[in-house]
Amino acid sequence: MQLLLSILVIVSGYLLGSIPSGLIIVRFSTGEDVRGVGSGRTGGTNAMRAAGVWAGIGTAVLDTLKSTAAVWLAQALVPENVWAHVLAPLGAILGHNYSIFLITRNEQGRLRIGGGAGGAPAVGGALGLWPPILLFIIPLGVLIFYFIGYASITTISVALIITLIFAYRAWIGASPWQYILYGVLAEILLLWALRPNIERLLSGNERLVGYRARKREKERSG
Repeated sequence: MQLLLSILVIVSGYLLGSIPSGLIIVRFSTGEDVRGVGSGRTGGTNAMRAAGVWAGIGTAVLDTLKSTAAVWLAQALVPENVWAHVLAPLGAILGHNYSIFLITRNEQGRLRIGGGAGGAPAVGGALGLWPPILLFIIPLGVLIFYFIGYASITTISVALIITLIFAYRAWIGASPWQYILYGVLAEILLLWALRPNIERLLSGNERLVGYRARKREKERSG
């Protein structure tokens, strides 16, 4: 019975993560399909490009809560199974990045699965596992985003921050060691989803935002 419940919460995590918050919010806000804008992803950054700051914030919040809800569901149904607590939000990240509700065919007739990059649900899973972690992730994420200027690096950094915090907490005996694995596997999922961004970073073509973008624009105009 415990095994079936554990499988159920992991699958439920995937289905929760598959809900395309950005697609829904942008559709209601502007009538557009967010997949036709910018990167084509359904996450908060692209929703902001498509429909403004509040659409981006709303998308990020809902995407975060999808993964948090997956943890809460796992904790409620299988409270003693730490593995289920970790795998359920990982399922949510996977669902967010490759949503079962966003399966289409390209011009060649091949199946294509849409979604986001996984940053917000990665934060949501960590929030569900240890709520105070948000006090570290938000300010550090904002600083990285503002001063480094790349949304992709900010997303990648989030999972690294999560891993380091859970590693420290496991070292002092405050969290199960499996929480470290959550951070590591979340990082792998983010890196895989952000392969195109990493290629653009290496070639110097990734889009800059924040302080560095304004600085570069000032240098060009000056």
